[in-house]
Amino acid sequence: MEPRKKVKRFEKIGHTHFVRVPVVWFFSALLMIAGLTLALWSAERGRAVHMQVKNAGDFGALLPSIVGLTQSSLERGNRVQLLENGDGFFPLLLRDIAAARESIHIESYIWWEGTICDEVAAALAAKAKQGVEVRLLVDASGGRKMKKELRQMMLAAGCQVREFHPIRFSNLGRLNNRDHRKEMIIDGRVGYLGGYGFAKEWTGNGQDKDHWRDTGVRVEGPIVSRMQSAFCENWIEETGEIPAGLKYFPPPSGPEGPSVAHLAYTSPTGAVSSVQVLYYLAITSAKKSILIQNPYMLPDDDALEALGDAVKRGVDVTIMVPATASTDSPIVQHASHHQFGEMMKAGVKIWEFQRTLLHQKVIVVDGVWSCVGSTNFDDRSFQLNDEISMGILDPQLAAQLTAAFESDRRFAKERTLEEWKRRSVWHKMMDGLAYLGSSQL
Repeated sequence: MEPRKKVKRFEKIGHTHFVRVPVVWFFSALLMIAGLTLALWSAERGRAVHMQVKNAGDFGALLPSIVGLTQSSLERGNRVQLLENGDGFFPLLLRDIAAARESIHIESYIWWEGTICDEVAAALAAKAKQGVEVRLLVDASGGRKMKKELRQMMLAAGCQVREFHPIRFSNLGRLNNRDHRKEMIIDGRVGYLGGYGFAKEWTGNGQDKDHWRDTGVRVEGPIVSRMQSAFCENWIEETGEIPAGLKYFPPPSGPEGPSVAHLAYTSPTGAVSSVQVLYYLAITSAKKSILIQNPYMLPDDDALEALGDAVKRGVDVTIMVPATASTDSPIVQHASHHQFGEMMKAGVKIWEFQRTLLHQKVIVVDGVWSCVGSTNFDDRSFQLNDEISMGILDPQLAAQLTAAFESDRRFAKERTLEEWKRRSVWHKMMDGLAYLGSSQL
């Protein structure tokens, strides 16, 4: 007699076929999927740490600590030029590219479409044909719209063009880590830094919703060497090539200007990031005023507490973000709205820029220290992205950024707590739902 089978694989009931699988197999598969999901998620998450500053003094006393705790160095003798909007940024960049003699290094999150993309690609190709070493590192996600013909033209001319964390099996655990840095280094002596991407949206003068408002800096001096180091970090990760030598890190030629600068750049490690520490300490050190312009304002509990404590110290705290109608990501603004009430209760003043997307990431503290870079004020920038920001001790530059902030108020509307309490139930629900996903926005 044939032995009885333990598992009957197929069973027909009526016209329907079923497959019977042992329960232990089913739950084992579920546990494996859950375990892999948890592993991928936890690989990108750090332990929640409550930040607090011991013995915080005034800004002058705290600056060396800010520099040291962000793993930087204080570089003196820099010339820093403020650049506003595409009309102030791209003509100078193209001029410096044309004058390059040794190397051009560009790292960017965004490369989309537009005449400016064609112009920059043609300029890079022309320099490569002249023997200048051109390295272009673009994030695989932010650069997915790059035209194939532009890429081929640059490659054919001798440019090295690479993607950061392209989609492939070996990168599955890192796909949520994006290269959000925007920096350009020419001959190791001239650097550009800010929020600019390569796309038609960044051209013009921030005059309408199709031309965004942004701010960057052009720098000369020893701080450029630190920028070169930041670029090389990700270039080495993706290519294995190490740009070393005097052509990339030339000796300083002497003081270029009066600005004292330091650089904070970060890659996710599970620890509190340097740029997060930079933002937090800048707020903690303020004694008179804090101006913040940021397109994605989602401070964590520590930052919210620090902003409230600053107001209690008598600091005038003013924040400007894009309005929901002018942003490129309304869901982020709704998530940000979820915290507006708490900030306004604490005495923080909030303005919404109406004219176009306000994309600059700017902080000015006490009218003497400024921060410009790629870092948004949210968990994605602090914990998931590669970011870069420059702190600059220069009252003249701080005055220029303050004047620009005041000029932007012409196209902004201040929000009040009473008005905010009266927003619709639908608006409040959207804010709450969007905030649930704030760590990934």
